[in-house]
Amino acid sequence: MRTVAIGGLGAIGLEVARRLDKGVENFKLIAVSARDVPAARSRVAAFRSPPPVVPLAELAGADIVIEAAPVAVFDQIAEPAVEAGRILIPASVGALLQRMALIVRAGQTGARILPPTGALLGLDAVRAVAEDEVASVLLESRKPPKSYAGAPWLSAHPVDLDGVSAPLCIFEGSAREAAAAFPANANVAAALALAGIGAERTRVVLWADPGLQRNVHIVRVDSAVARFTMTMEGLPSPANPRTSRLTPLSMIASLRGLASALKSGS
Repeated sequence: MRTVAIGGLGAIGLEVARRLDKGVENFKLIAVSARDVPAARSRVAAFRSPPPVVPLAELAGADIVIEAAPVAVFDQIAEPAVEAGRILIPASVGALLQRMALIVRAGQTGARILPPTGALLGLDAVRAVAEDEVASVLLESRKPPKSYAGAPWLSAHPVDLDGVSAPLCIFEGSAREAAAAFPANANVAAALALAGIGAERTRVVLWADPGLQRNVHIVRVDSAVARFTMTMEGLPSPANPRTSRLTPLSMIASLRGLASALKSGS
């Protein structure tokens, strides 16, 4: 039995907590943390085994630490977990992309950092082609305009998201630039970059599309051994339009993969 702690009880963390409480074989939820402690206690009060609400640093007492919190507190969750040699499963993969020293430190402490596939698909294929020569990796993401609200990029490049009446390209750049410009939207780009050819060479194009009800991600890869295009259409979380409904399920699948006798895919 491996113990799990979750930092953040928003759209991702609460769903993962609920599923762990219902029962995921070989895993037990032992702690959660959130900015609003009374609200967090209320959210888990109806669980079969309500976990204690603890300070962020205490999450590292678990074997596995799931980060599902605002980017502003990423370090307060990730650093203690890495220092303690734990398994860290981060939802804020864009934040990880800007903290490559944390990956180096994990190699020194014996920790493992396992970004989930999240709202994307085909990262196993991207990892495989990256073993050979890769000419290009391009991610095109199309989301409803409101999904980009509050992004730092829009402070310097204003867009009237409520007034977008046709598909509008709002960003083009590297995955590293996307992670800084759209920290709540760039986790897919960051996961793709970490799986493949890196943050500088992975290119990202972001569109605000008022005609969409789903978040659409298109990945185009051109390599020496294969050329492929992958398209994912995911429903946004009703609790947070910046988050895919698939992300918490991807985290549960990641947990199961840690304990399963059979794990499909590379």
